[in-house]
Amino acid sequence: MKTFFLLLSLLLSGSIFAQDYYLQCGKILDTESGKYLSEQTIIVTGNKITAIQKGYPVPTNENTKVIDLKSYTVLPGLIDFHVHLESETNPNHYLEAFTLDKEDIAFRAQEYAKRTLFAGFTTVRDLGGSGVNIALRNAIDGGWTIGPRIFTAGKAIGTTGGHADPTNGNSSELMGNPGPKEGVINGVDDARKAVRQRYKNGADVIKITATGGVLSVAKSGQNPQFTLEEIKAICETAKDYGFHVAAHAHGDEGMQRAILGGVKTIEHGTLMSDETMELMKEHDAYLVPTITAGKEVSINAEIEGYFPPVVEVKAREIGPKIQATFGKAYKKGVGIAFGTDAGVFKHGENAREFVYMVEAGMPEIKAIQAATLTNAMILKMENELGQINIGFLADIIAVQGDPLKDISILRKVDFVMKDGVPVKSEF
Repeated sequence: MKTFFLLLSLLLSGSIFAQDYYLQCGKILDTESGKYLSEQTIIVTGNKITAIQKGYPVPTNENTKVIDLKSYTVLPGLIDFHVHLESETNPNHYLEAFTLDKEDIAFRAQEYAKRTLFAGFTTVRDLGGSGVNIALRNAIDGGWTIGPRIFTAGKAIGTTGGHADPTNGNSSELMGNPGPKEGVINGVDDARKAVRQRYKNGADVIKITATGGVLSVAKSGQNPQFTLEEIKAICETAKDYGFHVAAHAHGDEGMQRAILGGVKTIEHGTLMSDETMELMKEHDAYLVPTITAGKEVSINAEIEGYFPPVVEVKAREIGPKIQATFGKAYKKGVGIAFGTDAGVFKHGENAREFVYMVEAGMPEIKAIQAATLTNAMILKMENELGQINIGFLADIIAVQGDPLKDISILRKVDFVMKDGVPVKSEF
């Protein structure tokens, strides 16, 4: 943790931008080939990798710092495609919607972001919150706090009474009639307006809730909640504004509408049929499995009073099915993008997902590639993220042991560098 306090002092002094590094690595994982490079030195200048040299050369510039990672396996920073940095599961979660101010949410979000970064996830997609997630991204980008690089949806888009309707479960006096500004749409015109509002608010990606959800205070966890025309309007408008679209979906009909409408990623995919899997392959859509979230809600559903009764029923029904669906989809050749739904479980435990993916039949290297190469490609940052390579951003992590033999090793990351700055060092 000493590196964290060094980082703070460097931030305050402004000298953070002057430090270059030689990272002397025992093994570097080449995420493209799936093979290791032994005894290499990564040279970092500013926020970029400027060279990779065989052996352990001595820097000629006295201002260059050497970091000894000779006993470590070094990988590119990991990318989690589904997090919610504004919140974290707890027995009072539903009450907190009425007791927390945005300032409270913002302070907690900083802690969740730090935990995520320290777990080795240097980039995330935040798929829905109140808008604090946009401010958090800006604060991290501006150097006011630390956390992963955030691509955020701002507020997710749903339909009246749907999974992303923020007034579900409220009394009639508090329910009101939220519209596109609040992320609730009904019809094609509303759909276009909601996307444009997300652009105005500063979002990076669009998230829709194509079906019912587990944790919303509403009866169905799987019914389709958008028309195909609404989804097409969202995706067409999103394309105009440079967004890709992510769709929360548990039920099969809602997934099919989302894929045909043009979404890029399906989140969860719990009840996906063989037909839908073929449709995903045909339309180059990717499954973001979030197995960890399914495991967690199943566990919490057994704790009396943890969820409202209407949620508890859905958690028991939906949660246990996600891992098996993922395994089947992978074996059928559906594209897989790594994502966890962190916030539904504790932030910083994101790497649990790797373990569940491998349990379901995905080889270790494929799981790591899903969290590096695939996610970088979908973000259109394949020339900057997901690899340790010359010209790429210096997002670098280190672990002890061989994650290609024991993927659980990724649950304990000892070193993290983001944008050329060491933010965590456990040695």
